[in-house]
Amino acid sequence: MNKRLPPDAFNFYVALGSTRSHKAVADHYQVHKRTVVRTADRENWTDRLVAVEKEARETSDKHLAKDLAEQTLRHRKMLTAMASRAARALQEFPLTSGMEGIKAAALVIKLERLLSGESTERTALDIEQVVRREYQELMTVEEEDEEETDDDDES
Repeated sequence: MNKRLPPDAFNFYVALGSTRSHKAVADHYQVHKRTVVRTADRENWTDRLVAVEKEARETSDKHLAKDLAEQTLRHRKMLTAMASRAARALQEFPLTSGMEGIKAAALVIKLERLLSGESTERTALDIEQVVRREYQELMTVEEEDEEETDDDDES
């Protein structure tokens, strides 16, 4: 068995990913596990690994943010083109035959609202509807309780 680890042992350790262990490094370089543990302590592998993983996450996040921004820009360009065609269709065709232009315009409006973070449909509930529904639920529960009480009295 070798007595020393090569300088690239830390790189191998990092590359192991989820199977990372001192024993795996020792087996790969044909050294004792103690040699790997001492080298890891001396070279501070744990803190270095944390720093490497943090930097990798930050780099990955930057790439993801860039990709997301590019995707949003592509979608906005497509919506602009769709809106242009829908407007042209609304101008050129009478309402009876321009229904597809109207549908395209409605779709563009919904998609633009969605991209800007707005709601695409009305989701607010009328207060009166909420009160009625809760009242119905409360009345149903009380009626069931009264029936159970009547059954118990008869026994």
